[in-house]
Amino acid sequence: MSQMATMDTTQVIPKTNGVNKDLKQRVVNKLKVFRSKKTGGWYSAFLCLVNQGLVTLSFFGVGVNLVLFLTRVLGQDNATAANNVSQWTGTVYLCSLLGAFISDSYWGRFLTCAIFQLILLMGLVLISLTSWLFLIKPYGCGDGILDCIPPSPIGTALFYLAIYLVALGYGGHQPTIATFGSDQFDEENPKEKISRAAYFGYFYFALNAGSLISNTILVYYEDGGKWTLGFWASTAAGLLGLFVFLVGTPGYRYVKSFGNPLPRVAQVFVAAFRKWGVPNVDEGELYELNGSESSIKGTRKILHSNDFKKLDKAAIVTEEDRQRPVINPWRLCTITQVEEAKCIIRMCPIWLCTIMYSVIFTQMASLFVEQGAVMDATIGKFRLPAASMSAFDICSVLTCTFLYRFMVVPLAGKISGNPRGLTELQRMGVGLIIGMLSMVAAGVTEIFRLRRVIPGHETSSLSIFWQIPQYMLVGASEVFMYVGQLEFFNGQAPDGIKSLGSSLCMASMSLGNYVSSLLVNMVMHITTRGARHGWIPENLNNGHIDRFYFLLFGLALVDLVAFVFFAKWYKGINLEDSTKGGGEKESQVLEKV
Repeated sequence: MSQMATMDTTQVIPKTNGVNKDLKQRVVNKLKVFRSKKTGGWYSAFLCLVNQGLVTLSFFGVGVNLVLFLTRVLGQDNATAANNVSQWTGTVYLCSLLGAFISDSYWGRFLTCAIFQLILLMGLVLISLTSWLFLIKPYGCGDGILDCIPPSPIGTALFYLAIYLVALGYGGHQPTIATFGSDQFDEENPKEKISRAAYFGYFYFALNAGSLISNTILVYYEDGGKWTLGFWASTAAGLLGLFVFLVGTPGYRYVKSFGNPLPRVAQVFVAAFRKWGVPNVDEGELYELNGSESSIKGTRKILHSNDFKKLDKAAIVTEEDRQRPVINPWRLCTITQVEEAKCIIRMCPIWLCTIMYSVIFTQMASLFVEQGAVMDATIGKFRLPAASMSAFDICSVLTCTFLYRFMVVPLAGKISGNPRGLTELQRMGVGLIIGMLSMVAAGVTEIFRLRRVIPGHETSSLSIFWQIPQYMLVGASEVFMYVGQLEFFNGQAPDGIKSLGSSLCMASMSLGNYVSSLLVNMVMHITTRGARHGWIPENLNNGHIDRFYFLLFGLALVDLVAFVFFAKWYKGINLEDSTKGGGEKESQVLEKV
């Protein structure tokens, strides 16, 4: 990073009496433009997007067919394989919290991205070697026709070590690269702020572009028994992704880590509890550092808000505090520190409301596939794998991303006056509604499928292409919900926990998997009473997964009501720099659903 990018531009102007203030300002502006051209911008962000696409390709090259590998190569039954995949998937998303925490607290975003990509690459190399040397015996086995020799204990152990290295590497990389890419745009620059919002849309586009290749090309080879070739292709994509990421090293904008946020938040609650009986004071009497420097080094100050007033007690200066020679952070906190804790509390209800959408999204990888497996999937003599229908979801995401960016945003911007089109909360609400419609489409498809069941067979004569609407609707909902989440949690998180904000999206997916499993177990426990088959039996022709889809619609409707309530209640973060120079506060810009 160039020296000009890090120096204070005001220091290079001599303090000479009589110098015209306008001339000074022009010099400062030119230096700022020069600085922005030197580092960051769309070139650096583009490298992050390419990296995201390649890393996603490498990850899904392992994950998309993992359940088939477990059953065909390792010889596991369907239930065991499904549980193992669910646990592995949950681990991936939980690792995102670990990566975000390390990034914000200790390593910084660039180093965190690089290290977790190396871990991912180690896992990919190990799974490629393990499958080649220990598991794919004889060659070409695991294609659904030729059985593999039962794996050795060492081969199985190395395989599990490999896939969990992949989970750790990919999970830790995802939220960090999302935040690091957004760091390439200056939030205080109006033009770059718009570009930063657009970046998150392209980020999700890149993710799905990589996923599309995995779900089509790599799936084809792996399904045909060429597992090792598919894994080595994933390894090559991961290596290329790391190379692309490192190429941009000289031109990136870097944000330093801000220290462990957990003690900072804990100090607020402890200090507030200690002063629980202290009378409230006016806002102007609360403790804050003088000048522009924040108590959290490298971050902007957060202005005081009027909610959660009990926490304000942590910033009340008592006589005991004045008598202490050194400030005890467990007794006295700054306004910025208190507001950081408030921001976390305010985001929690919004985040909890996104979990129900993740439950809907999860059905695409489970019930949608099971439903498609008992439909007519033949095209001439070719039988379309049910899992490959997810390509319609990905195509929907890619299409809707561009439609939203180049059609919806300009149109909505003219109507609302917001250059970003819909606000983050509005987009999340729209995404939830579209996700609900996908459950209706899936339920209706199942009703028609049951009506056309072939007697004596487990399949229906209804074409699998009837599933296209439900996949397309899920894809469209992702563009609004997940991109909106990335922007919202990243934008509303204080400077010291930006990556943690981005990781909340993946944490929502993780809990969505677990809640979905819980709902399935509860539904089956209730609907199988009295020797009934239940809604989701082994033979779907004896069940009613349409009712399960409609149940999810009903639960999502309740969730939508709660989301609208909390969205209207939510108050945006107010950063000190955002109000200088006549700028609007974040809470004024952030419209409600």
